[in-house]
Amino acid sequence: MIYSVVGHYSLILGLCVGLILIFFSIQNFRNSNQLDTKILSFSFLQLFFVLISFLALIISFVISDFSNETVFNNSHTTKPLFYKISGTWGNHEGSLLLWLLVLTLFIFIFLLRTKSQPIKYKILTLTFQQVIIIGFFLFLIQTSNPFNYLFPVPGEGLGLNPILQDPALAIHPPILYLGYVGSSIIFSSALAATTLKMVSTSWAIHIKKWVLISWIFLTLGILLGSIWAYYELGWGGFWFWDPVENVSLMPWLALTTLLHCILVLERKEILTSWVIILSIATFTLSMCGTFLVRSGILNSVHTFANDPERGLFILIFLFALIFLSLFIFFFFHQTSKNNSSNFFWLSKETSVLVNNWFMMYFLSVVLIGTVYPIFLDVISSQKISVGPPFYHKLIAPFLIPFLFAMAIGPRLKWIKSDLKDKIYLISLLIISILISFFIVKNFNTNILINTILISSALYLFLITSRDFFKKKYKNFAQNTAHFGFSLLILSILFNNLFSSEIITNLKVGETYDNSKTKIVFESINQKKEKNYKSIIANFNITNSEGINNNLSPELRIYNQPNITTSEADIKTTLMKDKFIVINLVQNQDYFNVRYQVKPFMLWIWLSVIMISLGGLVSFLQKRL
Repeated sequence: MIYSVVGHYSLILGLCVGLILIFFSIQNFRNSNQLDTKILSFSFLQLFFVLISFLALIISFVISDFSNETVFNNSHTTKPLFYKISGTWGNHEGSLLLWLLVLTLFIFIFLLRTKSQPIKYKILTLTFQQVIIIGFFLFLIQTSNPFNYLFPVPGEGLGLNPILQDPALAIHPPILYLGYVGSSIIFSSALAATTLKMVSTSWAIHIKKWVLISWIFLTLGILLGSIWAYYELGWGGFWFWDPVENVSLMPWLALTTLLHCILVLERKEILTSWVIILSIATFTLSMCGTFLVRSGILNSVHTFANDPERGLFILIFLFALIFLSLFIFFFFHQTSKNNSSNFFWLSKETSVLVNNWFMMYFLSVVLIGTVYPIFLDVISSQKISVGPPFYHKLIAPFLIPFLFAMAIGPRLKWIKSDLKDKIYLISLLIISILISFFIVKNFNTNILINTILISSALYLFLITSRDFFKKKYKNFAQNTAHFGFSLLILSILFNNLFSSEIITNLKVGETYDNSKTKIVFESINQKKEKNYKSIIANFNITNSEGINNNLSPELRIYNQPNITTSEADIKTTLMKDKFIVINLVQNQDYFNVRYQVKPFMLWIWLSVIMISLGGLVSFLQKRL
């Protein structure tokens, strides 16, 4: 109980410090010869209070203090220590406290690392950031307090949802939040720079590192979530256009577009409006994701419990931030004399602008597909779900010119360019089309669209591969990220083309056999762990080439809460995954068996790591 009291009052003190910081910021802004040392001291104090609060919640989980409502709802004495700790942020209240911790940490680092920036700019960025931080403090204390007291004290907790008891998901939220919260610094910084009319090349160089670090963490966070969903939920794929997957993808698309605009702005004072709008949009989309997940509006395995009060609070807060940012943009932003109409049609600036158009189109498709069912439900009480076919039909045709633009754009020069002496561009295009045609021709599929799709991805792959050998360390970060992206698209396309699936019902001792695959259900074993019982099915699978594999998927029956989960068994090789999952057929002795062969899965994960590596190299480049 003592830890809950310490945690609760630490939150209140952190809120008070936020209000004091606003007061000192206004005072310092009027007399801005130098940054008031009290501001840095109070920023550290605020971080300290939030950290104490977060540690108090962790200790409450570790010692199973069920007088704390959050611990009671999300923990159990038989839960392993690792999942007791990760359970701290595996719930609504704890995850928001983690978000608040990262918010206060980032603004403290920002103040420490921006000594060369104008004082007024630093103070104004801090003020905007404190508005966000105070909003989160109020949200936590009023609607989502992680330190609510229970009396009488229960003897046992309800336990954490078993599908959340996983190492990948334990580190997925903190990394994802580093990406989300990084966008808040970009947002506050952009508003401050717009207000002071200092959106310039020097500001772009300064803010670029925050864009990069946010983008890297967001990319890795999405990757970890995708890997978890692949093996834990038994979906057997890397992306399912689940609404909560989409709300993490939307800020990533906006942030990627912003990163390319910043690269232009740090060389020329153009695209300033784009940069400000994208800075606002990235954080707004992060907040929209928070609203959709926390309000219970979305129906997804990722969402938290339905609570309209929480949703209403975030919605009002979100509208206030949007109104503030739009007011500042329209009243303070001055358009640069160099505008996009002065671009030469064949230049790197134009290629970035084209990139923006495509990325905004992809973002619009994902936004409409995610939000449209919600509006339809509100207006007509009609429930629909927007699935993969919607996204594939709208995104795939535009992905082709986008990939070609990605291949050619980086080859262009700033201001004005030409394509003379670029014979290799045409040569590699012809090679890409021929290779793609021969690959697709062997399969019963749409030859035209798949040939064009694969050839566009292969074209980008070949050009970026050539750059590695030809230009060596020139534009190494860009080449690494683009090469990773081309590898990602190729892996996704090959995965889609070459995947196979068998779904059947089998008893122990039975065999499924077709012309390509033989599945023998050999036996069942049982195992007892600390917090669950396990039924392990043993399968022997033989393919048409005579290669044998033994796979052992599980059914786990957890004691608290009493939930049964399916654990897939996956055999991963360099070229493909063999994936099997089982489920009980109700009131029968049969097991539903789902066996999939998923090519290039490993390359999907590796390509995203390579994309992140490109961002990391860019972040470290000037330091090294």
